[in-house]
Amino acid sequence: MIKNTIFIYALLIVQFGVSQNNPLIIPPTIETTNINLNLQNSTHQFLPGQITATMGANGSILGPTLIVNQGDNLDINVTNNLGQTTTIHWHGMHVSAANDGGPHTTIAPGATWNPQFTVLDKAATYWYHPHLHEFTDEHVSKGIAGLIIVKDTEEAALNLPRTYGVDDIPLVVQTKDFDANNQIVNHSNADDVLLVNATINPETDVPAQVVRFRLLNGSSQRVFNFGFSGNKTFYQIATDGGLKSAPAALTRLQLAPGERSEILVDLQGMQGQTLQLMSYASEFGNGIYGATAPGMNGGMPLDNYNPNPMNGADFNVLQLNIVAQTSTPVTTIPSALVTVTPYLEANADQTRNLQFNPVAGGFNQLNGDFIINGVSMDMNTINITIPLNNTEIWSIQNGSAISHPLHIHDIQYYILDINGNPPPPAAQGWKDTYLVPAGQGTMRVITKFTDFADDTVPYMYHCHMLTHEDGGMMGQFVVTDLLGVDDNELINTANGFTLYPNPSQGTYITAALNDKTDKIRGYAIINTLGQIVNYHKIHENEWSNMYSFPVFEYSTGTYFVRIFTAKTIYKKKFNIN
Repeated sequence: MIKNTIFIYALLIVQFGVSQNNPLIIPPTIETTNINLNLQNSTHQFLPGQITATMGANGSILGPTLIVNQGDNLDINVTNNLGQTTTIHWHGMHVSAANDGGPHTTIAPGATWNPQFTVLDKAATYWYHPHLHEFTDEHVSKGIAGLIIVKDTEEAALNLPRTYGVDDIPLVVQTKDFDANNQIVNHSNADDVLLVNATINPETDVPAQVVRFRLLNGSSQRVFNFGFSGNKTFYQIATDGGLKSAPAALTRLQLAPGERSEILVDLQGMQGQTLQLMSYASEFGNGIYGATAPGMNGGMPLDNYNPNPMNGADFNVLQLNIVAQTSTPVTTIPSALVTVTPYLEANADQTRNLQFNPVAGGFNQLNGDFIINGVSMDMNTINITIPLNNTEIWSIQNGSAISHPLHIHDIQYYILDINGNPPPPAAQGWKDTYLVPAGQGTMRVITKFTDFADDTVPYMYHCHMLTHEDGGMMGQFVVTDLLGVDDNELINTANGFTLYPNPSQGTYITAALNDKTDKIRGYAIINTLGQIVNYHKIHENEWSNMYSFPVFEYSTGTYFVRIFTAKTIYKKKFNIN
């Protein structure tokens, strides 16, 4: 009965505008370089009746906004009091793999993780959230998510709104599914309750001047098509990873899960009026989670997707009550912002192809899992090995019937084209997440892998629909630094381990450590051009001081092997006859 009441109430809001507004919660801030985050279980009163069990960082729901500067040296303590393992990922930020907070960097119950890194990112809005393999959706849905605002000198030189919570408003937009006991359901397609900053039916006062909104789609699956009532024009000034070269005048802004955008709205002369931030989902075509039909074929089923009053409808996200100007208002929209220099396609070192597909095709594919390049996520398999400083084009083809937002850790990418056409104005700029169209849609992006190399700790690339990610639509890559590797160094490490037979006849080669207390945890094969032709991380159940690896797929010639052990990295030259 409670669930039905929620649905009927939501339907009234969408169709007739009936609502009881609640003051928008503004997350608190942390503005120091020594940051302490306590991940905790708690409760929150979202709906009338039974309170909801939640997770939060330093509070019952969501987390504080971290405000930092480019060049800051951060020292972060993340303490896990959830009673279960988790991680914290700094989404969009350019940090080393060991500090990235992916699925391999787990925080055990009661433990504290202490990442330390220098902020290298441009001024923009980033966010943090758990990233535990197969449990990301549960931990994010239950509440752990927070914004990161990075400032830099270029942004500081512009006349932009910057008073947090007054004319610079953070907006974490999410949808959730609550069961009959008001408890959050994860891995659900029945996400019929909308929240902004954990507030249902939110409203907030904003001054009659230029106001900045920092939008995050923090939903598990839903895509939004943001705009303002009356089709009021607004100005996008930043994408995921930085300011644009100039504001883009828009009336619609599509954001998929994980995406962020900063916009300016000129509210001068509107004191005493109200304005609605909307999502115009009625304008979505088939094949988007949030459209009337989530699959390209309009009849494709998705369990519990309908009925839901938000699917394919226009609905209110946030009511703005416009009040008097502040004492120092920003009253103009800048004509230019910063210089944005995309990587040139002609300078790409390599092109990689990603193929998205359902595990089981056919009419019911939306209710199954999805894979990348024919494989599901395997914590012990490195799918891609990338040389440090490589400029790469990634070409993604979506062979499924639903659109998927591609997120790549470590870097920001620039979209070259979508279905052969230039990206829309709102997608022009630095991105780390964007929606690849369904039904054989294609997207090409270009990026460069700089600064950080780690042979053993991988970064992730994945669909940021958390249900799909948890279901295996994710892969791993390592960035490796081959500089400084020379033949003499490789040969001189012969006393560390034995490699036999060498030369090989093209079947298997065995590495045996002289130190019987050490264990081989992985290996890499490198050709004479310095290209890594294979990288394999060995499952911990197979760690040993001896390991045989196949070489029958390689042509004859000279190669190098790197053996990664618990204590060191050994290197040696070998030949295949």
